[in-house]
Amino acid sequence: MKKEELISSASVLMQPGSKSLEEFTRKADILIAELNKRFENREDIQQLIGSGNINMMFDNHRNHFRFMISLFHRYEPEVFVETIAWVFRSYRSHGFSFTYWPALFNTLADILKNNLSADCFNEVYPFYNWMIVNIPAFVSLTSQADFDGTTGNPAG
Repeated sequence: MKKEELISSASVLMQPGSKSLEEFTRKADILIAELNKRFENREDIQQLIGSGNINMMFDNHRNHFRFMISLFHRYEPEVFVETIAWVFRSYRSHGFSFTYWPALFNTLADILKNNLSADCFNEVYPFYNWMIVNIPAFVSLTSQADFDGTTGNPAG
C-alpha cells in the first residue's frame, strides 16, 4: 500500500468529540503508567525493543499520547500517516523490532477499553484499529530504501 492510499483510508476516521478528548487527555498519565508497567514486565521485551532501550520505549509511550491528544484536537490524516511512518523508521533504526508495533497497539487497545468510558473508547478506538490493521503497510512503506525521496523524515 502506498502512502497516498494510507492517507485516503485515514481520511474516513472521525475526530473525537470534545468530551472524549477531555477524558483521553485527563486519563493520559494513567494510561501511560499502565502501558509502561505492562511492557516493563514482558518476558520478550528485549526482542521487541532491543537492548538498553527501556527509557526510549517509555519516551515513545509518552510521546504517543502527546501526539494523539494533539491529533484529536485537529485531525489531519496526512500528519497522522507521515508521523506514524517516521516513528516506525526512527525506532527501527534504534533496534526496535517491527513486532513491537502490534504488541504496542494491541496492548493499548486493551488498556483503553478497560480505562475509558464506552463513549470515549468508541471515538478513539477507530484510530488504534486503523493503526493495527495498517501495521503491515507501514512495515512495507518504511522498509523501502527512500520513503520520501530525501531522508525518511516526514518534514523532508
